Amino acid sequence: MKRIIALGTAAMLAVAAMTGCSVKDDSGGGGGKGKKQITFLVFETPNQTPQVWDAAIKRVTDKYPDISVKKLVSPTQDRTAYAKQLLTSGQLPDVMIAVSPAGFAESGNLYAWQPNELTDFSYPSNGAVNGKIYQLPANSQTIPVVYFNKGLFAKAGIATPPKTYGEMMTDAAKLKAKGITPFVVGGGKDIHDALGPTFAGILGTDLYAKNPNWMHDRRAGKVKFADPDYVKAAGKLADLASKGYIDKRMLSQDYAATQSAFLSGKGAMYAMGNWFAAAADDPKTKPSFDIGQFFWPSDDGKLVVPTFTGGGLLVNAHSKNLDAAKKFALAYQLDKTNLDASTKNDGLFPAIKGYTPPANSGPVFKTGYDMFKQAESQNAVVPAFGFEAGDDGMLPGVSDKWSTSMGDLVTGQKSAAEVGKFLDSEWQKAS
Repeated sequence: MKRIIALGTAAMLAVAAMTGCSVKDDSGGGGGKGKKQITFLVFETPNQTPQVWDAAIKRVTDKYPDISVKKLVSPTQDRTAYAKQLLTSGQLPDVMIAVSPAGFAESGNLYAWQPNELTDFSYPSNGAVNGKIYQLPANSQTIPVVYFNKGLFAKAGIATPPKTYGEMMTDAAKLKAKGITPFVVGGGKDIHDALGPTFAGILGTDLYAKNPNWMHDRRAGKVKFADPDYVKAAGKLADLASKGYIDKRMLSQDYAATQSAFLSGKGAMYAMGNWFAAAADDPKTKPSFDIGQFFWPSDDGKLVVPTFTGGGLLVNAHSKNLDAAKKFALAYQLDKTNLDASTKNDGLFPAIKGYTPPANSGPVFKTGYDMFKQAESQNAVVPAFGFEAGDDGMLPGVSDKWSTSMGDLVTGQKSAAEVGKFLDSEWQKAS
């Protein structure tokens, strides 16, 4: 359930609100005789197609025929921005998926899940807002995994993946010397998800490895973006571009184009969330080369794995059919077939007690899942900077500024120190 920042226009949002398609909607607005209708906000990607959503919804409504679902589709990948537009116009959906609860929860617009409703979840307190859970903590996502083109590595004389950051930079230099773009990145309207995982890797190993509570300390005013640790990490991102390891021209690519660039062999390494495994294993998009994986390496080689757990369904506290919305959300989230589908279609790691992926999962997914479980057993997991939610994340509005600051670092429009000061200023405004 990746979080992608892509701001749409008000006109686009208005059109989308009027053109949401319906699934099992045989009503004239009330859900049909004896039915309770709810609206469900989803998003579409090359992996999460309309057919995938329709089938997932139908599995729940077949189980609960008293519920009718009207599916709404976000016009851009930024479903949080779209949900805000709908809230402003008095049309907040009854159920939403992968929408950040920040702002919605504090204003009383989201239902707070009770402890007895969260007993099936592995991390029931993840993503709390003021101590309450508003978004079902359904999936874990490693952000990033560094996927690499084994053929291009071999062409550059690289036999094994790097174990330290210094080794990765040496490998990047070898790749560049062979005329190979070391890192595939993107930006455009989707800069958060196209470039964000790369920066999350740097910040995970440089910042959160030292202080896993850094974001909580920022909220408490104990640390700042302008402090040396953050500035050093930001400098690393800028350094990747200044050395030519990142092609600045790729920043014009949106998320889909960035994924396609790696799959078509236009770069050697692709730092991305584990959801990329869905495309890597899909026969329709599977590349001609073999894909390897490693976690973004730290300076000293210590294993550090930035991970986010959350991204699940949220319920409108003011839903006319609140009980039906809650029932649908929980049933959708805990349905085994839906969970299996989420591993195949979006490469997710369900954070549900007792869950195991299907035996026929693709090889890229299997490798990534096993890597994550090993890291989890070694207590190597840290937050994924920029992808956290609730009390664990940035103040509402600051995440957007963080996203744009990445572009400033890569293009050289701002220095690392200037970005630190800029983000502290924006934090002050938000607080």
